Amino acid sequence: MSLCTTIVFGFLAGLIARALMPGRQSMGLIGTTLLGIAGSFMGGFLASIIWGGNWRVLRPTTFIGSILGAIVLLMLGRMMSSRR
Repeated sequence: MSLCTTIVFGFLAGLIARALMPGRQSMGLIGTTLLGIAGSFMGGFLASIIWGGNWRVLRPTTFIGSILGAIVLLMLGRMMSSRR
């Protein structure tokens, strides 16, 4: 059940991040889901740096952190693709 929750949570976070990021992102359903899951990891990593690894304090804001992490990954991807 946890894997299904992670996939749905990642898809929603990736979908919202893509909607908030201006421009066109050419990725499908699986790419959006993977973006959201990776954004969750990125958001958790950034939160642990900022708050010193006390992730239990951040539990209510994990969805927002996932979206912000996905936006950061979209921005990094855009910067990498513009250099080509």
